[in-house]
Amino acid sequence: MNIPLSLLDLAPVPAGSTIANTFRESVELARTAEAAGYSRIWYAEHHNMASIASSATSVLIGHIAAQTSTIRLGAGGIMLPNHSPLVIAEQFGTLETLFPGRIDLGLGRAPGSDQATFRALRRDPAAADSFPHDVLELQGFLTGNSRIPTVNAYPGTGTNVPIYILGSSLFGAQLAAQLGLPYSFASHFAPDALHAAVAAYRNNFQPSEQLSEPHVIAGVGVVAAETNEQAQVQMEQVRRDRVSSFLGRGRETPFTEPEIDMLMESAAGEQILKMLAYTAVGSPDAVREYLEGFARSAHADELITVHNASDPAERLASVRLTAQAMGLAG
Repeated sequence: MNIPLSLLDLAPVPAGSTIANTFRESVELARTAEAAGYSRIWYAEHHNMASIASSATSVLIGHIAAQTSTIRLGAGGIMLPNHSPLVIAEQFGTLETLFPGRIDLGLGRAPGSDQATFRALRRDPAAADSFPHDVLELQGFLTGNSRIPTVNAYPGTGTNVPIYILGSSLFGAQLAAQLGLPYSFASHFAPDALHAAVAAYRNNFQPSEQLSEPHVIAGVGVVAAETNEQAQVQMEQVRRDRVSSFLGRGRETPFTEPEIDMLMESAAGEQILKMLAYTAVGSPDAVREYLEGFARSAHADELITVHNASDPAERLASVRLTAQAMGLAG
């Protein structure tokens, strides 16, 4: 099965590490993915999260683009309620001008933060309600067809940076279909509505100047190792780190191992672990079999993989092994 693979780099900052080190690891990850034949890498906008370093998404994209050559880079995504469409058009118009033909712009409707942080961003809580209008306004700036008389994005106008709608519910699927834009579903952490959202998108798709046929990107976790046993050990650490990270926000001291054991068996822990439902774990053969089956089930045209291994070296190995297993032209 020949399906394009992409990467979502969450720019994780493990306990005891530094943000500067995370940025160095992101560069190495991007270079590895480029050499291995991945189609694109996206970075997600998150705020007020000590464990994620991609909050200044466009700045990070520029940094990575300057140290790679061919791989597409983009936002997966920019949380548009946090921003003026004009400013985002200027930022991504600048990136496209500097790195022509390599920039994507994925857009999400969620704030990507808690309510206190949303207020710190100086945004109106009702901003998400204008998401469809803001997408059209942003699209107008990038295509040179501004919806605001006398206002244009410089840089940005006429760059035609491709827009993707991101979502984890039917809302994004319906909007992407109506606007004729590619749709990326966040099944790597929100698995429940995957099939219903993809069906709604494909059934209601209206062709546009950007896209003549529907294009679905589905998110999926991956933990690939030389053997199934090694991958299972890594996955267990992923599960423990995920529960500890989510339930330990604001905590001054890390959980002990026995405390993590109890948290994983709690209702809250089980809910967090359900986020990992779509994860390929195992040897290259096992990962290939899982990803091919997942792509068929999700009716996906492309998979965006999240390599969850906690150790950076294991994460790079997972990226390489998965590319080899899937026959990417690296």
